[in-house]
Amino acid sequence: MNVLAIFKKEFRAYFTSPIAYVVLTIFALISGFFFYSLLTFFSLNSLQAAMNPALGQGLNASQWIVSPLFRDIAVTMLLLMPATTMRLFSEEKKTGTIELLFSYPIRDWELLLGKFLAALALYAAMLGISLLDVAMLGSFARLEWGLIVSGYIGLLLLGMTFLGLGILASSLTENQVVAAVGAFGVLLLLWVIGWSAEAAGPTLGPILSHLSIINHYDSFAKGTIESRDVIYYLNFTFLCLFLTLRSLKSKRWRG
Repeated sequence: MNVLAIFKKEFRAYFTSPIAYVVLTIFALISGFFFYSLLTFFSLNSLQAAMNPALGQGLNASQWIVSPLFRDIAVTMLLLMPATTMRLFSEEKKTGTIELLFSYPIRDWELLLGKFLAALALYAAMLGISLLDVAMLGSFARLEWGLIVSGYIGLLLLGMTFLGLGILASSLTENQVVAAVGAFGVLLLLWVIGWSAEAAGPTLGPILSHLSIINHYDSFAKGTIESRDVIYYLNFTFLCLFLTLRSLKSKRWRG
């Protein structure tokens, strides 16, 4: 019950402030632009294939539109997720309400889980917006729904890692801007760290590739779900939440 109460409070707080409206609007505009661009490019290639059937080989809406769209959404979430998590604990610390929460009969993990689920619900709403574009595409084009399901599962897991790290950053400072910038900086580093894997040598290269957040999404974007990628995202999320819990306990004991 405590988790549900915290979830309702935090989710309502998103919509009583401009955060949810700004984030949802920006995401809708950016993802809509990406979808329109990919659809236009696919339509032009389809017209050329109609005049020259040889060009139509391999012309698939799922591969040409949906799969690239998922990658574009992942990049967009990398930019937006720190903005959704920056206030979760930073604001509580700055206003002093964190001490009030500690005085309630609420366990630290209940407080953390409620806030995490509220941020995850907002993230799911953003994915729901993109699903409208995919559903519209499916009304006039044949899609590979297995690829779409795996793609959204991958995006959900990827988003959980973004949120986990963002909440951790928010628990370490009372400055929301510092929390957002810090979370984005670490996420960006983990995003690009795999780019130098080939140049890093046979020993360090595989380690950098494994640490890369986006490398683990490739299998989902191709329509397959690899257990190692699922485990990576879950472990990453649980680690961030565990460290956040330790941060909260430290704050409670320090007073």
